Amino acid sequence: MLASGTVAHSRLPLQHFSSNQIHLQSLLSSRLQPVLLLLFSAPAIRAFCSKSDAMSSAQNSDSVSHLTQREAAEIDETLMGPLGFSVDQLMELAGLSVATSIAEAYKASEYDRVLAICGPGNNGGDGLVAARQLYHFGYKPFVCYPKRTQKPLYTGLVTQLESLSIPFLSVEDLPLDFSKDFDIIVDAMFGFSFHGTPRPPFDDLIKRLLCLHGYDQTRQKRPVIVSVDIPSGWHVEEGDIGDEGIKPDMLVSLTAPKLCAKKFSGPHHFLGGRFVPPVIAHKYKLRLPPYPGTSMCVRIGKAPSVDISALRENYISPEFLEEQVESDPINQFRKWFDDAIAAGLREPNAMALSTVGKDGKPSSRMVLLKGVDRDGFVWYTNYESRKACELCENPHASLLFYWDGLNRQVRVEGSVEKVSDEESEQYFHSRPRGSQIGAIVSKQSSVIPGRHVLYQQYKELEEKFSDWSLIPKPEFWGGYRLKPELFEFWQGQTSRLHDRLQYSPQEINGKRDGNFLVLLKKVLLCWKCEASINKTPQPIKRVLMMI
Repeated sequence: MLASGTVAHSRLPLQHFSSNQIHLQSLLSSRLQPVLLLLFSAPAIRAFCSKSDAMSSAQNSDSVSHLTQREAAEIDETLMGPLGFSVDQLMELAGLSVATSIAEAYKASEYDRVLAICGPGNNGGDGLVAARQLYHFGYKPFVCYPKRTQKPLYTGLVTQLESLSIPFLSVEDLPLDFSKDFDIIVDAMFGFSFHGTPRPPFDDLIKRLLCLHGYDQTRQKRPVIVSVDIPSGWHVEEGDIGDEGIKPDMLVSLTAPKLCAKKFSGPHHFLGGRFVPPVIAHKYKLRLPPYPGTSMCVRIGKAPSVDISALRENYISPEFLEEQVESDPINQFRKWFDDAIAAGLREPNAMALSTVGKDGKPSSRMVLLKGVDRDGFVWYTNYESRKACELCENPHASLLFYWDGLNRQVRVEGSVEKVSDEESEQYFHSRPRGSQIGAIVSKQSSVIPGRHVLYQQYKELEEKFSDWSLIPKPEFWGGYRLKPELFEFWQGQTSRLHDRLQYSPQEINGKRDGNFLVLLKKVLLCWKCEASINKTPQPIKRVLMMI
């Protein structure tokens, strides 16, 4: 999630600049520069570093390298030879990549029943690992493993699955109609080293999967098919010869796509196997998209067209009961904020700040919460930015925190005031020196000729304060504090029956006493009723509203 940054607007196209090449020589020792220049200049490696390349490769699979059968075999031999990988290491990474790709495209809340059909080779081992990982991701996997091998690696994978009580189904146990019992079928029967014609029982299994495409014409729901590296029945280089192979909805290519992947026309194509060393990429001149963040998979080709109106989540959350909440909304916020930190969510302090100027036009942006106490919520910014100008004209704003992993959001409304100079000064000097310089050179909401202006000013100040002298806080930079007047806590629930608990100031004799009245809102019925309330004055009143 992005916060309001230290980069001013530019009229130049962003693609004119590469953040990976900025100040490379000044940031790294001369001893490392030859190695890094090789990495950043080699065509095979450059794709791992450029964000714009990642976007283009996600739109055009032709920009990604495709391997022949011989090249794929050589790469495996090199990985498991001089580069020191073991087959079980690669199998574990491949299976995890398959599972994360499936989770990326098919949520467990809608596609939980998974049948993994595993062949006798390494491709089947990838399927066994994927089944185990999918179990831990919240899916309900079943495994069909007709031709088991007694090699310790494979018997160990079977033991791991059995310890999780994952059912193994024989071919005879499989239902005649896969569509009634499964949402996803993982095709892990044959990999790139397979030759010849599939033998029983795999030939029949391939035919049964082919029959599933007949459901498209009858508009019956059918399970989606996910093929691991090579769709079973396909030639590794020429694709589906004779139109007798599986027609998968998703293909998860491993290491790099094989030539047959160019014939794949399904909606989801992912690359998995985040283990390709630079020496391999350079030798085979591989053009591979960068993996986002810590992900084990990356999408290749255009994302499928989506009916936006059909996008929805069916939230599954614990009930948010009025009896369980804190009477003080600040304490309730801290409780939820601590939950967001404990859940490992990225930047849980990111919040949308909405302001309105005298023209009545609202604007929003992401900023970072830097303090919360009984006086309110604090953030820091440029006092000459658009949000600052609007707050000067209308000192009221709203904050919105959204914690996706917990199905929660918190909305806070209130008046806004600047924090003291001492408070801004103290926080400014607690920041990294780079951020202090960035605050000085960034003229937020202003137009500049280009990013090179920022970098030049930054470099000049960096040299000026290279003696580690105190960097003075600019007059135009400081903090704001929103003093809350309304809180709303939202917890997503099934069937859109979300919990909304609202705190608003309580009035006694027409004056606000600093306490809050609690309102619980549920989208349910067009009527409202009051819960029992004591006649005696209480710091908190509770009213149940069904609206």
